[in-house]
Amino acid sequence: MAQAGIVETNLSNLNLVNRGKVRDIYAVDNYLLIVASDRISAFDVIMPNPIPGKGKILTAMSAFWFDQMKDIVDNHLVEMDVAKLPAVCGPYRKILEGRTMLVQKARPLPVECIVRGYLSGSGWKDYRQGKPVSGIRLPDRLKESAKLSEPIFTPSTKAEMGVHDEPISQEEMAGIIGGELTKAIIDIAMKVYEKASRIADAAGIIIADTKMEFGMIDDRLILIDELLTPDSSRFWPKEDYEEGRAQKSYDKQYLRDYLLSIEWDQRPPAPTLPDDVILNTKEKYEEALRLLLK
Repeated sequence: MAQAGIVETNLSNLNLVNRGKVRDIYAVDNYLLIVASDRISAFDVIMPNPIPGKGKILTAMSAFWFDQMKDIVDNHLVEMDVAKLPAVCGPYRKILEGRTMLVQKARPLPVECIVRGYLSGSGWKDYRQGKPVSGIRLPDRLKESAKLSEPIFTPSTKAEMGVHDEPISQEEMAGIIGGELTKAIIDIAMKVYEKASRIADAAGIIIADTKMEFGMIDDRLILIDELLTPDSSRFWPKEDYEEGRAQKSYDKQYLRDYLLSIEWDQRPPAPTLPDDVILNTKEKYEEALRLLLK
């Protein structure tokens, strides 16, 4: 049997304001307490089984990347040390250890901000059907997993849980949040991706694409939620990369591939995951963190 994980938290003394696909969010004083559970989603549906320890891996990886990107853009992180959290969190230290961020409150922007350096996932699916990728027309005759001549910014809608995000063009994004803010986000997102790609490359990882979340504190644009984790990115082993096929991965593509192999219709309820799929997914997440932090 696979080891148990934390499916959800119920911190009764705290005010739960949202339970997302992975994170439980509580209001604490003038801050938010983000607790990363071990839940995992695929195709925008939460799986019935957790991936034990996954929340701690996501938290450690986001903290690593937030720190790396401070010279490019601010982020919402205030504190991770459970001993330094507000006193009301004290009874829950054991649960919170390693999987918690105390963050500034920000106004989340209603778009997903995706940078792609390689042609994979939904981008490859649209390209193969002859469609532009979020309004961007790519060159003919590209292969699956091909490295693009330069990274592209491909936003999408931010859908409710259980509903698929839909790709939008940069012009449509500007219509939602404004042209000036869109331009600023694109500039920051591309710089973050380019720096992350250099760091990951040195660790033997290709970041094929990644999704970032931005928010506003007054008029200040910051990164929020998570950053450059296996949940929000495609991480490929550099040594095994070859265009023209799907890649091995350090992310939840392994889980997606399993779900595709059993021909699940990608609608709730999700199927129960076998122990070996849980264990292998956990090991891929652990390996990505180990390579980056070594």
